[in-house]
Amino acid sequence: MPLLGTIVDVFAIIIGGLLGLGFGKRLTEHYQETMLKACGLSIFFIGVGGVVSKMLVPSDGGFTTEGAVMMASSLTLGALIGEALDIDGKMVSFGRWLKKKTGSHDDNSFVSGFVNASLVVSIGAMAVLEPINEVIMHDESVLFAKSILDLILILLMTLTNGKGCIFSFIPVFIVQGLVTVLAGFLSPVMTADAVSALSLVGSVLIATLGINMVWDKSIRVSNMFPSVVIAVIWAALEEML
Repeated sequence: MPLLGTIVDVFAIIIGGLLGLGFGKRLTEHYQETMLKACGLSIFFIGVGGVVSKMLVPSDGGFTTEGAVMMASSLTLGALIGEALDIDGKMVSFGRWLKKKTGSHDDNSFVSGFVNASLVVSIGAMAVLEPINEVIMHDESVLFAKSILDLILILLMTLTNGKGCIFSFIPVFIVQGLVTVLAGFLSPVMTADAVSALSLVGSVLIATLGINMVWDKSIRVSNMFPSVVIAVIWAALEEML
């Protein structure tokens, strides 16, 4: 069934968010601050682990690095495109609209929670590859595994960032649903090199989200989202040349 894995993922995010919201109300501000840092560290090291796994390559009993030029170029060009399109501004505006429509006027972390949570569950390689796999191979198993991971992450984020995190199911449904519709076109493009490039750049963005949460930075990760597309195009061009 097309979209089954994505639908399960959407419900997992909602359930995780509701659980986090319920538990979060029982935590004092001191505990919420500690949980926020713990969640940020978890996200940071998930990203770092993805970067290391793609950049470090065994060679003659040691390790060499690869993909640095691609990563730097994709991030730079992607950030320029993202700034021109003002993706972050549009996500913030949509978050404010959701905040108003849900009557969350007193929730100061609603918009930031929505934006950060949306990026965490939308920019990884699994969000692109597994909908394709679901359509082509009729295998939803990895999307189900992603659903469990997303449930846990959104639960933790909602504990400290509030109700806005729950609505991250909207961009997940849009991104994964769009990939499902375009699976036939995207499948030939997603070669092993393209997957590796997407995973590397996506992991950098995830780690950057963790930096924002732990060190209270304001890096506009949303505006770097086009970087993952640039990374795939880079890999495709390298294979052609």
